[in-house]
Amino acid sequence: MANPPKPAPLASAPLAYHNAPFLDSPDGRILRIMAEYEEPMARFRRERIQDTVVFFGSARFRAMETASAELELLANTGSIEAAPQEEQPARGDELACKETSSLKLTRAKAAVEMARFYEDARKLASMITEWAMTLGGHRHRFVICSGGGPGIMEAANRGAYEAGGKTIGLNIHLPYEQLPNPWITPALNFEFHYFFMRKYWFAYLAKALVVFPGGFGTLDEMFEILTLAQTQKLEEKITVVMYGSKYWNEVINLKVLAEKGAISPKDLELFQFADTPEAAFAILKASLMEHINTEPVLGETPGQPVPEGPAPSAEELLGPGIARTLP
Repeated sequence: MANPPKPAPLASAPLAYHNAPFLDSPDGRILRIMAEYEEPMARFRRERIQDTVVFFGSARFRAMETASAELELLANTGSIEAAPQEEQPARGDELACKETSSLKLTRAKAAVEMARFYEDARKLASMITEWAMTLGGHRHRFVICSGGGPGIMEAANRGAYEAGGKTIGLNIHLPYEQLPNPWITPALNFEFHYFFMRKYWFAYLAKALVVFPGGFGTLDEMFEILTLAQTQKLEEKITVVMYGSKYWNEVINLKVLAEKGAISPKDLELFQFADTPEAAFAILKASLMEHINTEPVLGETPGQPVPEGPAPSAEELLGPGIARTLP
């Protein structure tokens, strides 16, 4: 019997933590979940983040200057009769349809109306950040956090950025591309695969939640936080501000839930309404001051500025000095 041919030399097998097929497989799921806990935790510690104020709201609302420009464009081309050919936009055939033009014009007007919420979120985030930066200490308090996308999320990050503070974006990997907005602090720009790990970081760092008008995603996040507060699963109190009372009272009637016995009348005290950045800030500042007075951070000296640069890791701070292995 002939001997089999000598096999070709083998390349080195990938290290387990470099083995992409394994890490992306069902067998690697537990490691992926753990990574979405440990990696954000390490970055929050490095960036000296103590706690957050979370903003939720629609991804569809835009800045006033953007919405106003689009309204002007549609108003000029939204008439029943087609404008002269030389004045037609690129999609002239689409705008020549009366129904389509009317719908687009109506939506553009609504966009200008709803853009107010973008500007209010931007202003409120700036007000919170400016105040929080005066608190000092070893870590950043009440850092503005959003879902990292456009709309109200962008407005919140933008307001914090313009005030000179750090700001967090907890993005989610979706089948269609959703890029992070440019106002997020780069070291605090996250992207999650698992919704439940993203929700964990929303809930467990938050001292307050501001809910601007939004759709299914906003409602989902708001009711999840309200349920955690209602069932007392969170040890620390989270203040919930529903911004835009007219919008929310038209969209949902929470009083009916209490009247029908689905929730306790006391559950209506889990949230408050606000209609101006100033009113929302007053509510938030009062509740956040309670956290400062009752939950001092170990080793903090009030009024001292937060140190520049990254914080040391737990190993660097506490030891022991474990030797690193070569790659």
